[in-house]
Amino acid sequence: MSRRKIGILLFNEVEVMDFAGPFEVFSITENTERKGKAFEVHTIARKKELISARNGLKIQPDYDFYDAPQFDILIIPGGAGAKEIEIHNQETIDWIRRSFTHVEIMASVCTGAFLLAEAGLLDERQVTTHWNDIDRLEEQYPKVKVIRDVKFVDSHPIITSGGISAGINMSFYIVKKLLGLKTAEITAKTMEYDIDLGN
Repeated sequence: MSRRKIGILLFNEVEVMDFAGPFEVFSITENTERKGKAFEVHTIARKKELISARNGLKIQPDYDFYDAPQFDILIIPGGAGAKEIEIHNQETIDWIRRSFTHVEIMASVCTGAFLLAEAGLLDERQVTTHWNDIDRLEEQYPKVKVIRDVKFVDSHPIITSGGISAGINMSFYIVKKLLGLKTAEITAKTMEYDIDLGN
């Protein structure tokens, strides 16, 4: 079985932990049934230009919307860049909507949920987001069924998580979902991260 391809969307003012947490989890996960990495992880942006994340961290995306391969899992992070900038960028919203038809799982971290909601992908689904933005999500997108006080919500094939570090919990949940609890536990031990997959 070939490695699943994971794409992580980047944009200016993206929250660092929103993309770096999942990147770390998926990039170090080993397949316990055979030798080698379980996932192939790449970053994507609208343009293949240097991205300035929150607080000035610079990242060079691997792909843009035009040369990106087809991903099995797509991670949509949040931050001010999601809810204030990219939410108004039709090119980004259209790309997310198109990508949804090809992925096995689409997941959001924090306010990345706003981009999925804007694309119409969260209507009638149970979802969550950062606690500070949960009322706004509910008011702005009344068809979305908001769940409070949880780290993540699985409304297959869409999984949404709370803010920032909650994306790490969600990533371990995805590892468990696809590869089993043992693999998730081994990966968490490598990261010295205490996981609670009971949500």
